[in-house]
Amino acid sequence: MKPTALGEFGRIRRFFAPLAGPGGLGLTDDAALLDCRPGYRLVVTVDQLVEGVHYLPNDPPELVAKKLLRRNLSDLAAMGATPLHYLLTTALPASFADDWVRRFAAGLAEDQERFGVALLGGDSASTPGPASLTMTAIGEVAIGKEIRRSGAQPGDRIWVSGTIGDAFLGLKVLRTDELVGLGPAYAEALVARYRLPEPRCGLGPRLAGIAHAMIDVSDGLIADLGHICETSHCSATVEQIRLPFSAESLVILCEGWEQPAALATGGDDYELLFTAPPEMNDAIAALAAELAVSISEIGVIEGGAGVRLVDDAGQEIPVEAAGWRHF
Repeated sequence: MKPTALGEFGRIRRFFAPLAGPGGLGLTDDAALLDCRPGYRLVVTVDQLVEGVHYLPNDPPELVAKKLLRRNLSDLAAMGATPLHYLLTTALPASFADDWVRRFAAGLAEDQERFGVALLGGDSASTPGPASLTMTAIGEVAIGKEIRRSGAQPGDRIWVSGTIGDAFLGLKVLRTDELVGLGPAYAEALVARYRLPEPRCGLGPRLAGIAHAMIDVSDGLIADLGHICETSHCSATVEQIRLPFSAESLVILCEGWEQPAALATGGDDYELLFTAPPEMNDAIAALAAELAVSISEIGVIEGGAGVRLVDDAGQEIPVEAAGWRHF
């Protein structure tokens, strides 16, 4: 790719200023202005994508942008918040041409419209590489309606939205030839789950008053459930037979190309994992039907500490690593 012709401020004016919301002031000032509605609190989260770590160098720029935004929106959903704004910081190698930035901004524009958010500002810098993209997302939640990781209680049932393991397998399709026997349609579906997660922005806020604790599955279901258990001072038992897998994942499992435990620890699912008391089962089923989102009961919260994955006989299944860790 050729070096930029527009320069830093030219890129901001052409590609990013059109994404600014009212509080962003056209990206002409050093800071943004925010209002907070009476009776609400702002929820703020930050996430990062590093080339070669969180996405592959040949991933389409539009999808890189959407993945960055959606990861942040998933964090807001996990606290029951509705998204409002975001700030963006880019550190790009000089070899990233204007067209890469144009396509990246186009991806943001599409998802801004879909999820009802707008850009407030940010920063840009050059780097010898790899590219690093950081986003801060801001949402709102009614006071007292936020859902934290620390509220799980013994006797709570454990629930997860959607299916798990697809993104882990999608990355495997892209990086290895271990799944060459998988049909192209199935392979493409798994790659799409890796490149383009689906944040549960509609579900998260509706779980206020239903869920005791919630987190999104980013590092792996077992690892992220461990975060709930640690902050809630409890333990969890997950039944492997109840884990929700997609049709594509089931083909791989049936062929013996991968084990269920690997899918439960793979990460990048961005599904909502939450706990709720048994008396909320009917409310959860009704919510799933209303939103047309599958929500599966997968285990129970207990006293003690840690997370156990068990087979259908109740025997613990060894898990080599609960999820992804950078260090």
